Amino acid sequence: MSTDSVPGRAETVVIGAGAVGCSVAYHLTELGADDVVALDQGPLPVTGGSSTHAPGIMFQTSPSKIQTKTAHYTSRLLKDAGVYDEVGGIEVARSEERMDFLQRRVEWATSYGLPEPQLLEPEEVVEHLPLLDEDEILGGYYSPTDGRVSGTDALQWYIEQSSADFYGHTEVTDIEVSGGEIQAVETNRGRIECDRCVLATNNWAYQTGQMVGLDLPIAPVEHQYVVTEPMEELQGGDSTPGDATAGLDVPGDRNITEFMAQPPDRPVGRDQDHSLYFRTHGDGYGLGSYNHEPLVVDPDEMGKNSDESQASVHSFTEKHWTKPTHPNRETSAKQAFDELLPATQDKDFRVTENGIFVYTPDGMPVVGETPQIDGLWTGLAIWWTHSGGYGRILAEWMENGVPRLPSGPVDTGSIHVARFEPHAGNKQYFMDRGGLRYQQVYSIVEPRFQPSEHRGLRESPFHQQQAELDAEFYQSGGWETAQWFGSNEDLVSKYEDRIPEQEGWQDVNRSPIEAAEHLHTRENVSMYDMTSFSSIMIEGEDAGAFLQRICSNDMDIGVGRVRYTTMLNEGGNVLADLTVARLGEDEYMVTTGGGNSPGIHGSWIERHAPDTVSVTVEESAKCTVGLWGPKSRLLLQRVTDADVSNDGFPYFGCKRIFVGDVPAIAMRVSYVGELGWELWAPAEYGRKLWETLWEAGSDLDVRPIGDGALESMRLEKGFRLWGTDIDTDVNPLEAGLPFAVDLDTNFIGKEALAEAKETGIDNQVACLTLDDSTDIMLSGRPVVANGDARGYVQAGGFGYSVGESIAYTYLPSEYADAGTSVQIQCEGETYDATVSDEPLFDPGRDKILR
Repeated sequence: MSTDSVPGRAETVVIGAGAVGCSVAYHLTELGADDVVALDQGPLPVTGGSSTHAPGIMFQTSPSKIQTKTAHYTSRLLKDAGVYDEVGGIEVARSEERMDFLQRRVEWATSYGLPEPQLLEPEEVVEHLPLLDEDEILGGYYSPTDGRVSGTDALQWYIEQSSADFYGHTEVTDIEVSGGEIQAVETNRGRIECDRCVLATNNWAYQTGQMVGLDLPIAPVEHQYVVTEPMEELQGGDSTPGDATAGLDVPGDRNITEFMAQPPDRPVGRDQDHSLYFRTHGDGYGLGSYNHEPLVVDPDEMGKNSDESQASVHSFTEKHWTKPTHPNRETSAKQAFDELLPATQDKDFRVTENGIFVYTPDGMPVVGETPQIDGLWTGLAIWWTHSGGYGRILAEWMENGVPRLPSGPVDTGSIHVARFEPHAGNKQYFMDRGGLRYQQVYSIVEPRFQPSEHRGLRESPFHQQQAELDAEFYQSGGWETAQWFGSNEDLVSKYEDRIPEQEGWQDVNRSPIEAAEHLHTRENVSMYDMTSFSSIMIEGEDAGAFLQRICSNDMDIGVGRVRYTTMLNEGGNVLADLTVARLGEDEYMVTTGGGNSPGIHGSWIERHAPDTVSVTVEESAKCTVGLWGPKSRLLLQRVTDADVSNDGFPYFGCKRIFVGDVPAIAMRVSYVGELGWELWAPAEYGRKLWETLWEAGSDLDVRPIGDGALESMRLEKGFRLWGTDIDTDVNPLEAGLPFAVDLDTNFIGKEALAEAKETGIDNQVACLTLDDSTDIMLSGRPVVANGDARGYVQAGGFGYSVGESIAYTYLPSEYADAGTSVQIQCEGETYDATVSDEPLFDPGRDKILR
């Protein structure tokens, strides 16, 4: 409901009453939250943000599971509300490469549960979209539940259906924080004390973040859209421009909001080969274009509404419509539309806009509680397509501690507000990367695509030595990490009979050197740069008790021992997997993955620590070498006086040693399933650490290895990777990690996990091997049993030691037993596969325990 007087206090204040803010407020109250207030600087429901100048087209299929799931939830919610036109959606192909891409669309949709995805022949496309030139297309992808949301009507529905109080014409001037906790929201109409605050300000996200000292990396970008004059071919529609916004307060050009409200009478369409999309608006066609150079707006200059204009709508720039300014497109938007929809050629436009919406550096939303400020939540960089789903996820997270949809828990690693690396908040960086994401939005982006700008930001102390070994550097979390090394090319001929060739999409940006490095490590000794991985020091007399509270395993371990564990949320789902080393009576080192792990996992641990425990997230403070392979003990013993024999330094042990002159913490753990150690040293000793090991191992043929070899080795050993095989959408029992759980201890998530164990596990991890192919399976591709999709590929690769193509998935328990036959659909092919016992490599652990 909407009211006039601003209260002095509310439990929750939502800033922004567009698609996301309204969804969050609605879902919070649906879940039982009381005293929710939503504010917007503009009038309601037409706020002047992107929600009411957007054409509302909703294509649900994405390579991202969470994006697809949130889109489908949104479409069902809004359809039930009566504000969604389920006319279907068609993406056309004008190239063979795009047809291959559309086949991937079918596979992703099948994997993630969208109904009836299908490929169409050109004549079938034209049956749905009769104004298209059939000769211009090779085919299409059809999703029958795609469609269009009526933005103004949907916002009004949220406001009417929610028990939250909504206030328009209310500008937030400040957000008050004290002691690291949210206190109040200051507005031009008074101060509102609150316990929780949600930023749902999309285009103004950077500005609202700055109010509390946060550099939120969210870049506003202009985007072109036009609506043609009436077309004879579209006469007969029953919508009348002027009715939809009658009686509403509309900032700026009323025509924009009015025409966006006109419904389509046929499927919405996309021509991604030319970065275009389109739909009907009554008797006119709406034409949208990403087919121009990125027009990134300085987020400090977003401005406000006026009687003449909406702040999120800029003037239409003719040259970006008529000239080919997109760096990867040879034709202009006008030329491409003239070819595809010749009936629109030379039509005048009744509506034009350069509308503004936002991108993040990785193109994904920003959701969750900020690590810096308790009670400050974000729901940002979210489009209409996904807004209902993310509103539900955020409300569940806030109310129940578990991010989920009605279908179950969701994975949050790719959307978490804490995932960004320290440099991402630099305005020029995120504006440039946001522009790149805009440029790529309809492009076919290759697997492992690497940007060329803003490189060399984070380099380990070993970087120069690796560069001299001709490392192929990829960027991950800002780190330059080696994927493989050109210096190892000589190994390819040595192992060529064990390295199957890959073709097509499976071979893009791969090298056979990755396989050779894998095989060399199994037989000799290799060095892997783990500096991007994270260490967290936990100290104090209550450190052990604290770790027991946040870890699912029994953490009563002796000094000098290491234990693997998981860290769970209240729902018993995996927040992180950790390796914990007890270095002293009250001193522990916790290690976890790289990339976004310090921000997400480190901040979570810091937030939950009592005052009697010191937590130090050592991002970049240490450098690390993984020294692995059957000759690793021989090499390490040459450079240390410490006893590294099996008796003197057993598996899952740790101790402080000197590697030559370098002080290091050595842990006998191995992510590749070989004898070996992780050697953690202060960063300033890094160059010397590498040099010492390299020189001592020269006669042992020590080699560097990159991420490619690491991935294939961990897959055949069955080691999990957070964010890929495990995330907040599974619990450790489902993930095949019961050894990381001790229900006789007390930890966060225990009650939910105990209940899950009692009721039984419906889905569980499964290791698949292909029956008669060496092709590599790609993530997100459906796993089929008895004719229906039962899961999808979480991670795939080739196990060069076991000679099998491997895919990890989750399957219903009745299909997860070893020996069960399934099929995998990938790149238009169907592959026979079998569920196998894991691990495939060294199941008796003879190599790792030697």
